[in-house]
Amino acid sequence: MSTGIWLAIAAVAFPLVGSGAGLLNLGIRRAGAATVVGGAGSMAAAVALAVRVATGGPVHGLGSLLYVDHLSAFFLLTLALVILLASWGMAAYLAAPRGRAEFSPIRIRLAWVFFGVFGSTMLAACETGNLGLLFVLVELSALSSVVMVAIEGRPTALEAAWKYVIVSALGVTIALVGTLFVYSAASTLPGSAGQHLTWPFLFDHAAGLRPAALRLGFVLAVVGYGTKVGLAPMHTWLPDAHSEAPSPVSAMLSGALLNLGMYAIIRFLAIASAGRASAYAGRVLLIFGFLSIGVGAVFIVRRGDYKRLLAYSSVEHMGIIAVGLGFGGLLGVYGALLHTLNHALGKTVLFLASGGILLGYRTRRSERVTGALALLPLTGAALLLGAFAIVGSPPFGLFVSELTIVRAGFAGHDPWLAGLLLLLLAVVFIAFVRTITEMVLGPRPSGVGVGRAELGPAWVAGLPLVLGLAGLLVLGLVIPGALSRLLVESAGLVR
Repeated sequence: MSTGIWLAIAAVAFPLVGSGAGLLNLGIRRAGAATVVGGAGSMAAAVALAVRVATGGPVHGLGSLLYVDHLSAFFLLTLALVILLASWGMAAYLAAPRGRAEFSPIRIRLAWVFFGVFGSTMLAACETGNLGLLFVLVELSALSSVVMVAIEGRPTALEAAWKYVIVSALGVTIALVGTLFVYSAASTLPGSAGQHLTWPFLFDHAAGLRPAALRLGFVLAVVGYGTKVGLAPMHTWLPDAHSEAPSPVSAMLSGALLNLGMYAIIRFLAIASAGRASAYAGRVLLIFGFLSIGVGAVFIVRRGDYKRLLAYSSVEHMGIIAVGLGFGGLLGVYGALLHTLNHALGKTVLFLASGGILLGYRTRRSERVTGALALLPLTGAALLLGAFAIVGSPPFGLFVSELTIVRAGFAGHDPWLAGLLLLLLAVVFIAFVRTITEMVLGPRPSGVGVGRAELGPAWVAGLPLVLGLAGLLVLGLVIPGALSRLLVESAGLVR
């Protein structure tokens, strides 16, 4: 096998190092270290694979099962980065006495096992060139994440996991039907039946796909995989799951799983655009995108559970990405992909910081949290900076990606829609920043006391926060040339 294939296998296999440590019951510290090593190994393999794709073209093998092009490589990098940061956060969370107290010994072992499986299946889904296998791997990743949502065993967590199962099962069934319609649209094409389910073949022969079946298949894929993305109105599982899962798992859900669902939609969009259904696909994405931004804005204005606040922010940002894809063109798709990376980093930082807040204050209610900067300086500062980053403030990366999407709207002769997007972003900015600043600033609360020993070493929990914020700052100041070229090549496959 070629070097590219071995790198693809390594990227998927490394997260299972932590799963193996959990199975062997090596203890919290050793299993945590193994999980972090697995995340780092996966990130290194993803970077090497992206370089291989950039210099040598797509990597393919194992029949039609393995296919990694520029778009796959970009999402592999994004997901691997989230997995690495969340792995470190998970190790810190379970190493802290207050975090560990939420788990029984068997649940700790299960957490390590399914955390690795969750990451591995998501990465594998980005590497397949087969529509049917994509469906299977996305569902496997969802099933492993359900266990992680319910891992603490609270009645509310079990209810959230059950709701997630129901909505996800319905969504994945619709996605399967959409896949079958695309397969039907290719029935008149030459080649074997197996080829009619592969990305390269469908993309190269998209002009010969039956238009009606292709359009129906696309909209069903958006609805079906939109349940994983959290696009409204298929988002109903998301606030509960993100709120009840351990915070590092919430980071994986928001920064990785939602992006995996968006990756599947983008693949269907590429086929639809090449099949002369670009305008139709754009309208579908604009409808779901603006609906999601609107729903997210309404619930962000409401105060309450701060983890649910972050969850509705994810709904909003997935809507922004959908709008960027709907605006289309190289600029719109480039902005949407860049926003995918920025949001993944920003939301990982915010959810990991929310875990520190939860351990310190023992509440999810935002109105009961004040003076976080005084009580937990590093966590409070990360929460405040992450909040300004996620609402698109300069000099962070989300400002650049949101500005790019707005420019695409004006450039695409959709000035009213671009103006509406700016208005909704302004509403979210005011509401989100108001809630977070009230939590972070102010005097240290007299009724709350927490020792550093109860939360673990600050540098352990703080390093992923610092790295995530540094990444957002770099992306706001300058986009590295290699990353920009990867984004351009990826966008060229979709527009």
